[in-house]
Amino acid sequence: MTSKGRWKSKGVERRLTLAFGVSTGLILLVGAGALTGAFLEKATQDQIIDRVQPALLDNMRLHHQAVDVQRSMRGYLLTGDQGLLADYERTRDGYPSIVASARRHVTGEADDNLDRQERQLQAYLRVADQQAQASPRSEQAARLTLEGGALFENFEETNHRLEQQLVSEAKRLQRRADTIVTVGAAALGALLIAAVAIALYTAHRTTRTVVGPLRSVVVTLGRLTGGQHAARAAEKGPAEIRAVARSVNQLADESDRLRCIEAERYRLSETVRQLSVRIRERLDVEDVLDAACTGMGQGLDADYVFTLLMQDDDPDVVPVARAWSAREGLLPGERQRALPPIPADVVREHYRQGTTWQVPDLPRYLTETTPMPGAPGEFARIGLPAANRAAATQLGLHSIVVVPMGVGEEPIGAVCLARTSPDHPWHRVEIETAEAMGSGVARALHASKLYEKETRLVEELRALDRTKSDFISTVSHELRTPLTSITGYLELLKDEDTGPLTEPQQHMIDVVNRNAHRLRALIEDLLTLSRIESGKYTSHKAPVDLRHLISSALDAMRPAAEAASVHLDTDCPTQPLICEADSDQVDRVLMNLLSNAIKFTPAGGQVRIQAAAQDGHAALTVSDTGIGIPEAEQRQLFTRFFRASNATTQAIPGTGLGLTIVHTIITNHGGTTQVHSVEGKGTTITATLPLAMPQ
Repeated sequence: MTSKGRWKSKGVERRLTLAFGVSTGLILLVGAGALTGAFLEKATQDQIIDRVQPALLDNMRLHHQAVDVQRSMRGYLLTGDQGLLADYERTRDGYPSIVASARRHVTGEADDNLDRQERQLQAYLRVADQQAQASPRSEQAARLTLEGGALFENFEETNHRLEQQLVSEAKRLQRRADTIVTVGAAALGALLIAAVAIALYTAHRTTRTVVGPLRSVVVTLGRLTGGQHAARAAEKGPAEIRAVARSVNQLADESDRLRCIEAERYRLSETVRQLSVRIRERLDVEDVLDAACTGMGQGLDADYVFTLLMQDDDPDVVPVARAWSAREGLLPGERQRALPPIPADVVREHYRQGTTWQVPDLPRYLTETTPMPGAPGEFARIGLPAANRAAATQLGLHSIVVVPMGVGEEPIGAVCLARTSPDHPWHRVEIETAEAMGSGVARALHASKLYEKETRLVEELRALDRTKSDFISTVSHELRTPLTSITGYLELLKDEDTGPLTEPQQHMIDVVNRNAHRLRALIEDLLTLSRIESGKYTSHKAPVDLRHLISSALDAMRPAAEAASVHLDTDCPTQPLICEADSDQVDRVLMNLLSNAIKFTPAGGQVRIQAAAQDGHAALTVSDTGIGIPEAEQRQLFTRFFRASNATTQAIPGTGLGLTIVHTIITNHGGTTQVHSVEGKGTTITATLPLAMPQ
């Protein structure tokens, strides 16, 4: 700053100091005058309020008290009313306290008048006491009344004189207070005018020195607020304003820096989002690794990215699973495998710490075994292994950021981002972004591994299921051929083509024949189940009258019902129930439902089959009075191979496939199956089939 500038700055400072000093002095003087006037005015008002007005009030109270005494006594003398005499005696003793109160507030001549009226009142009360002893309306009472009246008039004159005296004193004090206010206001006005004049003079003298540079700063602030981020204030004028301009410029520079950081943060957050979208779209671990390395390297402007994954077959080291460079992209397999692994304990310790490991000056740790402060595991004690130091030296790495990856308590690995230029350090926002990316990659890798395991398990289960289905189909077909021969020869024997049979032989052949038919039904169920599971079970639908199928099923099952001593009953409509259905499959449904009902109904029980049209559907109901199904097990009824616990306990034979097949057939026909059962009382199964549309 030149000497002229220093003088100008100091002159402004002195002028401002002098002006503000004088203004402050005038303000203090105005304040002191105002306070003095206020104190004087308050003291005068206090005299009126605290002394004169209470004295006036006490004087009035004393007069009222004396009037009440006189009124009570006169009333008594005129009427002889004892109540008025009692009022007199009660009120006559009240005046001393009023006189004492008034005496505390009066002085001088007013005090003399107070003493005089007190004596006059006492003289009147002595006469009044004599009146109280006289008989009402007597001559003595009249005489005393005249005497007391004269004394009371003297008291009232003195009381009035004291009142006039106190009123005059109050007016005098009020005039004094008004004078103090008037004089004080004039003095304060003069002082204020002087203060305003000095302030105007100071403003005029400092405008050219202060306002010009300050206006320049304000204009610059307006431009900055309006979005002109390159605007800067000229540092001129007094030192204080130059300091303000310098601060504005520094704030603008800092704002530019923060905007750059925010823009970079936004760019990196968008990079994180895009990377998350890319890796979420991939379920293969290799694809996730490729997308993660490429996305992190490009998004964070890294020269190299190395992804290290824990291995189940070698738990002691963590190899590089994927490597990427800014110049070559994803490194080929042979170059990737040439990169040395790191000890697994280091990765576990790094993940346990849960913090990012950053080395801004890696070359200082590459020449020899040098401990690395803050590094995880043995790196902090003995530094990097020789193979890792050699690889870092060969690649020219200068600064690295290592982010641990894992899910829950177990680590998955780590991601290492590296730069080769000492002029390109890692910033805090980039490290935070790397941590966010590492978390997303860890979750994606964990999900991909779970998906791979699940895929392998599903494939194994599917293969096992196919093997099971193939086995059931093969065994069922293989059993069918010899069973056909067995049933054929049984028919020949029953027809006695080979000779007559004895009664025991006929009985044994009937037993074998029944069991052969049971075995045939089991094989058919297994083949049907196999076709259902393989998706080859189809229905060949045609119009069919449900009543005819019910009649045929009843005829077929009647011998079995008679053998089990179970009564069969039916309730079908007289009108046709035409359904668009596969007659063989619906017949299979009827046979399964009736055979189940007969099988689980004890001797003497009843099985009833009903059919009716309901809301465009044919409702087929089979009910029995059998053993029923436990309530807790009913939701598993249509599960294949399921058998109720009470049926198993009673050793009732069965495979648990009948209702599964029934449910599948009804569902394929667009119908529903419902079960209502009470253990020990019976079961009702209702199946619905859509009715055919009328032609």
